[in-house]
Amino acid sequence: MNSSAEEISIIKTVLEYCESGTTQLEPEVMLNPVKHYTDPDQLKLEIDTLFRNFPIIVGQVSQLTEAGQYFTHDDTGVPILVTRNRTNEVKAFVNVCRHRGARVVTAPCGKANTVSCPYHGWTYDLDGNLRGMRQPAGFGALDKSTHGLVELPAFEQFGLIWVQPRPSVEKIDIQSWLAPMAEQLSSLNLESHTVFRGWSLHRDMNWHIALEGFLETYHFCSAHKDTACSTYLDNQSPFLNKYPHVRNPVPLTRITNLKDQNPESWDYRPNFMTQNYIFPCNFVQVMTDHVYIHTIIPTGPDTCIFKCLMLIPEPALTEKAQKYWDANYGVVKTVFDQDFEIGEGIQKGFAASVNSNFTFGRFEAGLQLAQKAMNDALEGRLTVPYLP
Repeated sequence: MNSSAEEISIIKTVLEYCESGTTQLEPEVMLNPVKHYTDPDQLKLEIDTLFRNFPIIVGQVSQLTEAGQYFTHDDTGVPILVTRNRTNEVKAFVNVCRHRGARVVTAPCGKANTVSCPYHGWTYDLDGNLRGMRQPAGFGALDKSTHGLVELPAFEQFGLIWVQPRPSVEKIDIQSWLAPMAEQLSSLNLESHTVFRGWSLHRDMNWHIALEGFLETYHFCSAHKDTACSTYLDNQSPFLNKYPHVRNPVPLTRITNLKDQNPESWDYRPNFMTQNYIFPCNFVQVMTDHVYIHTIIPTGPDTCIFKCLMLIPEPALTEKAQKYWDANYGVVKTVFDQDFEIGEGIQKGFAASVNSNFTFGRFEAGLQLAQKAMNDALEGRLTVPYLP
């Protein structure tokens, strides 16, 4: 059997939905104030809380296979430098020189034994320590040990790289934070995958709009008539509350073929796309044979950036493999473009002031669960766990 007990339960639930013509329903409809999408003060609170106090996926381990490799990440508003040191640890730093505040590293990625600020040449090692200054006599008795790069909490878990974009004296218990999703994430073996393609899109819509497109399947057969609608069951996806995360298995139409098979022979992954929402802004979207890592970050009340890494099990070394993965990328790009076009239309519609609330239906459980977790974080009821 290639499926966990939870996955067997998911398959049984979906087959029951198919048999009865039903789907998962929350107890009530939820109203989400439109000001959550338009209010600059709301956005400021979200950035200061959701995008500073919680770990965010910034990369995958194949980007840092050797000591000295690094990449930069700027989209949260905090310039971040991520590298692997001599003892094989992933480290993250605020990419700001301690002399006069210039970016220490300007390249998007590379490899080096040390990094030097291009402004005045202050040099730092892979652990962020200040190692050298040009003409040091001019700085008197400056203590190098207090002028290293400011470190950010960084973690290597489940083949992914996570960074909290705010310095912290306390150490996050990343294993406890991800424990609700551990079974799913560990089963993917993402540490053995490689990045086939990575891309970033700047879109003219509030970040919530982009995020919500991955939290329900109700829109598939209207927004994606010629793609997702024919591939997946219509709005018959269960949502597993992994607070503050959400697991959403989206069944392919062929899952009905399992009805007359022995459950011991059921294989979960070939019959599902799984949208794993990792609070506050990431998705680990699992296809039948590859994985997408999505990150959605606000850049303004009406703008956001959508980042994606397409991970494949092994490098595409042949023309046939390249064409295969290019075709998969083409399909997902078409679906995303359809979502984003609608999303930008929603953003323009705010000017009409027609809605005071958006309505999250009873079968839009992902929307409800994610919004409740965000409300908890913004109101101080949800924080990351720390090590004792």
